[in-house]
Amino acid sequence: MNEWSSGYVSDIGYTFGYYRELNPLQVKLAMLNVGLEYPDVGTACELGFGQGLGLNLHAAASDIKWTGTDFNPAQASFAQDLAKISGSGLETSDESFEDYLNRPDLPNYDYIGLHGIWSWVSDENRKIIVEFIRRKLRVGGILYISYNTLPGWATFAPVRHLMTEHASVLGAEGTGTVSRVDEALKFTDRLFKTNPLFSRANTSVVERLKKVEEQDRHYLAHEYFNKDWHPMHFATMAEWLAPAKLEYACSAEYLSHIDAINLSEEQQKFLNEVPDVNFRESVRDFMVNQQFRKDYWVKGKRRMPELERAEELRKQRVVLIVNRADIKLEVTGSIGKADLTESIYVPILDLLESNMIMSIGEIESALAGKSIQFTQILQAVMVLAGASHLAAVNSEESIKRARKSTEKVNSHLMKVARSNGDSSYLASPVTGGGIAVDRFKQLFILAIHNGKKTPQEWSDFAWQILSVQGVKLIIDGKTIETDEENIALLLNKATEFESKNLKLLKALQIVL
Repeated sequence: MNEWSSGYVSDIGYTFGYYRELNPLQVKLAMLNVGLEYPDVGTACELGFGQGLGLNLHAAASDIKWTGTDFNPAQASFAQDLAKISGSGLETSDESFEDYLNRPDLPNYDYIGLHGIWSWVSDENRKIIVEFIRRKLRVGGILYISYNTLPGWATFAPVRHLMTEHASVLGAEGTGTVSRVDEALKFTDRLFKTNPLFSRANTSVVERLKKVEEQDRHYLAHEYFNKDWHPMHFATMAEWLAPAKLEYACSAEYLSHIDAINLSEEQQKFLNEVPDVNFRESVRDFMVNQQFRKDYWVKGKRRMPELERAEELRKQRVVLIVNRADIKLEVTGSIGKADLTESIYVPILDLLESNMIMSIGEIESALAGKSIQFTQILQAVMVLAGASHLAAVNSEESIKRARKSTEKVNSHLMKVARSNGDSSYLASPVTGGGIAVDRFKQLFILAIHNGKKTPQEWSDFAWQILSVQGVKLIIDGKTIETDEENIALLLNKATEFESKNLKLLKALQIVL
């Protein structure tokens, strides 16, 4: 283990994920929904940015001045190169949190984000993070932070400890982290097959282990096998952040705002009787068996007058970010699946189907006479956004300014997609962040940029790239062996891309 890594897994890189909660555009609607003032974000910082893909997409797709640090120099180097290509002005570093805290040249921030960091660092580093927030977050500024939560981890925490002990005690150092992860999983599986009293007393543990075994080993190494791993109660988090003068604002997960899909009527009634905001969150975590929280905290919590709140909500612009035909009228919350009311959701989706940007006020006006109330429209927007069907939209000025940077970063990522499928996201100046676009779609867009005009030409272009590398398509876990079958499947994908995705990606200004 490298000394500079302080016990954090560093011999394998983090995954190239994208986390939309880090997008500052997400903050406004979440804060307005709970009636709180929100800042105009001009400066932002991400601490522990991993590979820096999301950080780069946010920097390229907005006119926010971003900075960030990640201790892993390989990851910081990748992020730095991508920033240079995009010309976004993003400044990245591989400094430790302590060294970054003592930088005299950093600005004060309107927004600071940490995703997947807090639970995996030592108390010493947590103190440094809090001090950074105390010094550098402006009054009225927002902190986004995510962390593993108790009580949801109470039963699986001993299993995680067992696996890391196996990797440390019985794992061979020279075999690498991935190998030690595999061996620890196999050992734990064998243990549970002996039917120990622990698994009989905690029946959900075996099923959860099965799901863990299906996950990417690089992700598992970072999630479970670090030296430091500390799930935390919400109240404990509040105590940690108190020296930075932060107060809990709301969940960054929009679906968590909708009690009807997460709590029974009895639970809602019980929870409403709890007067203290923070204690209410602790109680709610027991009700939903919370395992992971994604929260916004604010330095200087202020309620917004209802008239101003309603005006700002009506100004909020939104756009669909998936194909209308792919949206099912159902949503999953903590208490299971719930059907969405057709008389409310179908008219709204019909309005947005053409991928036109609309404000919530414009939706309200267009639906006048259909007996759909403003509160119902707002809840529908929160549900659709929470289900990743819809996103908040940048200002027209920001879209224009960001277009050049997003074009550059997307062009580079699509060229990288010729060799691998590590990145499944591209930047949209419309949404101010990343949009899911898999490797095949990226190759089809690259074909369009190279003057190819038809699905046949797009699939031929993609096959020329893939076949040279010996890459074959996989359907339902089965590798497609013959060239003819691979070409036919690629053509099907290209045809579907033209009919279902191309118009949408043009509306999001990913395809120009």
